[in-house]
Amino acid sequence: MAGAQQPAEWARHWSYAELPDLDLLRARYIRHTFPRHSHEGYVFATISHGVEDIGTPSGTVHAGPGTVVMINPEVPHTARASVPEGWVYATLYPSVEVVNAIAADTTNLRGTVGFTETGVADPHAARLIGEVHRAAEEGNALAADSMLRVAVTHLLTRHGSAFPTPAPRAAGARDAARARSLLESRMAAPPTLEALATELGTSPFALLRAFKKQYGMPPHTWLTDARVRRARRMLDAGTAPAIAAAEVGFTDQPHLNRHFTRIVGVPPGAYQRERARTYKTGPEPSR
Repeated sequence: MAGAQQPAEWARHWSYAELPDLDLLRARYIRHTFPRHSHEGYVFATISHGVEDIGTPSGTVHAGPGTVVMINPEVPHTARASVPEGWVYATLYPSVEVVNAIAADTTNLRGTVGFTETGVADPHAARLIGEVHRAAEEGNALAADSMLRVAVTHLLTRHGSAFPTPAPRAAGARDAARARSLLESRMAAPPTLEALATELGTSPFALLRAFKKQYGMPPHTWLTDARVRRARRMLDAGTAPAIAAAEVGFTDQPHLNRHFTRIVGVPPGAYQRERARTYKTGPEPSR
């Protein structure tokens, strides 16, 4: 008798028009691995089946069922399956503005807030994240907005803190910030590391070391992540994937497809199609 068929990967990455500063992802990943990347906003995820390994600057977090994953803005991380059956999860991606506004409204935390732990066992928060998804998928704007605020308030109250004001930047950090600004402005035709270092008045190795220390990844890895971010904004605005690929500096659409899918978790075409949907969704793919 043939063995049991391995479950298929599936993913839906979308936004709900009534909550414009929130992205949602529900997925099962088995073979897919997320390379080192970061997000402009926060990541709140709950795993319902399997185990996900999240690689962070402070180590690897093994997230199983009931675990809630919290990742702060601009923190580089990776993700992959830790078990053969992969993992199933629901993720919320609220913007910095949303989370800090909720913090100011419902907690004593002020300024930029964040989380010192990446993975926590918090079944109540896990249920709340699932309820945000269900409400959004049902087109219930009042419930989705309410449950998002309850979920974020709970996470902030139980696990959040105010981040201290950053200290003045050292010379290396200033060079890294200038390098990032230059790469952003020349995304379609970036300079070599040597040319970039020369323009900044430093050495290639010193710049590489400073950049990795400041942003958690070397300039070329950061640039790929930045290109995908910009491509996402263009796709959100209705730009065709092929045009977006050329504008952000990928060699062609397949090049965009490969990196976009690895970092976002879905291909750019599927991502853009979900952005165009404003009606109640159908049932989830079978598990």
